[in-house]
Amino acid sequence: MFKITRNLVIGSLAAMLILAATPSEAQTFTPSRFTVEVRGQGPDVIFIPGLGSSRDVWAAQAEALAATHRLHLVQLNGFAGQPAGAPAGQVVQPVVDELAQYIEASHFDHPAVIGHSMGGFMGLMLARQHPDDVGRLMIVDSLPFFSAMFGLQVTAANVEPQARALRDGVAAADDAAFTAQQNAGITRMMKSEAHRAEVVGWSVASDRATFAQAAYEVMTTDMRPEVAGIQTPITVVYAYDDTMGPEAIIDDLYRGQYASAPHVSFVRIDGSYHFIMFDQPAAFQSAVADFLR
Repeated sequence: MFKITRNLVIGSLAAMLILAATPSEAQTFTPSRFTVEVRGQGPDVIFIPGLGSSRDVWAAQAEALAATHRLHLVQLNGFAGQPAGAPAGQVVQPVVDELAQYIEASHFDHPAVIGHSMGGFMGLMLARQHPDDVGRLMIVDSLPFFSAMFGLQVTAANVEPQARALRDGVAAADDAAFTAQQNAGITRMMKSEAHRAEVVGWSVASDRATFAQAAYEVMTTDMRPEVAGIQTPITVVYAYDDTMGPEAIIDDLYRGQYASAPHVSFVRIDGSYHFIMFDQPAAFQSAVADFLR
């Protein structure tokens, strides 16, 4: 898990898709960048977890929705114990490309997409690059340009050396150092103690090179200029807690980065850090239900 301070870094963003075919349907596309677990029947909903995370981050949502929706729970290769599989190189864009292939080959009718952190960022890229593939998008605690949290003057170009140093440092860290880093960072990503060890375990079980490269790509990719061109309805769910400082600063950060989106709404969930689904499960489930209604 990428060590984050709430006012500086958004944190994990990883992707997993679920092969959405009923037992009687032939699968016409087998992704090489992720695996998919399909549950339930009904309208299709694709869930994408964040950096280093398991599809199990959506366990409560899967239990609540499987009776009324067909859920596609994505697991990105290289995260949470899933073998990396793919050759070294880019992580984020190839996953987005395969998500589009998966949706199109499965003949989904404008599925809903829900992504946390890096998964939300991938959902944003998917909606921009493949507008006919996404019916509506929920982005959970993620921004079009992650590194803007470092300051208003930060650009993808001038943050690149810092992002490169972070990537190389994470890739080179030994297991003990990386585990210690994740244990220290989780207290700023999750208020609830119940799932901290589980989430840290996902990060530690991730392929280090994949984890480091994905974090680098998110830090150095600025989607803000693309937001105005996204016609897909977007719901941005974001966290706030008193420890983050004045609420207006957090509100302005999220609303400002998505301001040019033609169809966007915002849901702020208080008393939470980055893993909203664990810190405020009832409020988060209510937001998901409203989004899918």
